[in-house]
Amino acid sequence: MSVKEVAERLQVEPMALEQESLRVYLEQRLKLVESELFELTFKYGVKDVDGFDEKIKEGKFREEDSFEDFFKFDNLEAERDRILETMERL
Repeated sequence: MSVKEVAERLQVEPMALEQESLRVYLEQRLKLVESELFELTFKYGVKDVDGFDEKIKEGKFREEDSFEDFFKFDNLEAERDRILETMERL
């Protein structure tokens, strides 16, 4: 079914349906990203990827052991920022 068909069935404007659908998708994706970020902040006891990097530099975590989580953390923060920026534009 197309957006136009669904909009007609729901008796709403297609553009309004698209906007609301995008907003809901972004909110759900943001919740998922933030929950993954929360797990990492809890696991390593840091607030953000910069704090994580500092702890690695201080030797609190071995770089070899936390390498994957560091990049995951960094990518999740970047995705969160992109989502928030996109939501502001809607």
